[in-house]
Amino acid sequence: MSDTPFGFGLPPEEPENGDEGKKKDPAGGGQGSGGQGGPANPFGFGFPGGPGGGADNPFAAMFGSLNPTDLGAAFQQLGQMLSYEGGPVNWDMAKQIARQTVSQGTQEGTKDSSVGPGERAAVEEAVRLADLWLDGATSLPSGAGSAVAWSRAEWVEATLPAWQQLVDPVAERVGVAMGDVLPEEMQAMAGPLIGMMRSMGGAMFGQQIGQAIGVLAGEVVGSTDIGLPLGPAGKAALLPLNIEAFGRDLGVPKDEIRLYLALREAAHQRLFAHVPWLRSHLFGAVEGYARGIKVDTSKLEDVVGQFDPAHPEQVQEALQQGMFQPEETPEQKAALARLETALALVEGWVDAVVHDAAKNRLTSAGALRETLRRRRASGGPAEQTFATLIGLQLRPRRLRDASRLWASLTDARGMDGRDGLWAHPDMLPTATDLDDPDGFVHREQLDFSELDKMLGEAAEGRDGDDTDK
Repeated sequence: MSDTPFGFGLPPEEPENGDEGKKKDPAGGGQGSGGQGGPANPFGFGFPGGPGGGADNPFAAMFGSLNPTDLGAAFQQLGQMLSYEGGPVNWDMAKQIARQTVSQGTQEGTKDSSVGPGERAAVEEAVRLADLWLDGATSLPSGAGSAVAWSRAEWVEATLPAWQQLVDPVAERVGVAMGDVLPEEMQAMAGPLIGMMRSMGGAMFGQQIGQAIGVLAGEVVGSTDIGLPLGPAGKAALLPLNIEAFGRDLGVPKDEIRLYLALREAAHQRLFAHVPWLRSHLFGAVEGYARGIKVDTSKLEDVVGQFDPAHPEQVQEALQQGMFQPEETPEQKAALARLETALALVEGWVDAVVHDAAKNRLTSAGALRETLRRRRASGGPAEQTFATLIGLQLRPRRLRDASRLWASLTDARGMDGRDGLWAHPDMLPTATDLDDPDGFVHREQLDFSELDKMLGEAAEGRDGDDTDK
């Protein structure tokens, strides 16, 4: 994840030959996480320290070391930033940067590559077998109409619509705040300036989101890693290159790792396909939390009021500290609790169902289960992405509690009774129920028994009336 949130830098152009390309910072810096061209070069169009550079001359620092071709591209990028008139995020820029970030490879040095026929066939077979095993572990039928093996670039393309739905509400709030920081008496006279600030805001979000998505593409193993359906409906997707990196030090056969991850992907697909309200419920919970986020306008006011064109890095340094105020209102706490509980219930159900399907078939099932639990609970790249972009950590903090609750429901009521709770959001356990899973199972079982009795008596009464007639 970039440590220069909301910066303006663009990664090097995507090389056409698959290599790293020739457009590199001679000092080894460049924008991104930890490069030497970080805060000192917030706009990303030049290389401080190059010919004609220098901290005292921002334009030389930005453009001095570029050849005429690069300089033209830099001005074109700047023009795109200032002329953008779309929504709160410049998604064209986000897509471009995500693809360029993917092309550079991960920090471990693995480069993206096209998925070969053999890997595609292996993923299709793993998902087919996973669905067969899941038939005995859940009453929900298969939700994967197809199985696909994606490269990292393909994952970026396929998930961008979901990212747009998740991020736009918060970006809109930040964009409005950037215009509101000007004194009221100046706002009427500063229309063009406000428009430029919002265009820059869209570019800032586009740059940061694109870079975050590009980094995330180097680590996810499927389309549902963060508990949200990021890919197209009904399409179970795995990333063979990332699966190989995930299992490199686990000491588990590659085929078992692929199959276990296929089980998780296929289980998610069943849930999202056959619980029609769940997708909108989860995305709505994210949006509901986002609506209550407060932008730190005092920080924006300081940035705008103290901006020195000779030291643009000051803007970068200020924005690195974050733009969101911690919100302690009861409404916002409740919104966060609803979101965390929903994520925990989804992840807990998948964890419990996959364990039932795999425990007697894969010798490594227990070890892989624990590895993935820790990976989710400790907060991976997805958590950092959202923490930076929208002030929200998508961490299922109560995954283990939720998994225990679903297991207890399976023991008490069977998989049909367990899965029947997904019929309506009001039937699902609450955060309080996660504290006392046995109490929830016992209480709800009694309630359902009484309901069945009442329905039976009502049906008998209707039958008697029909006989009398």
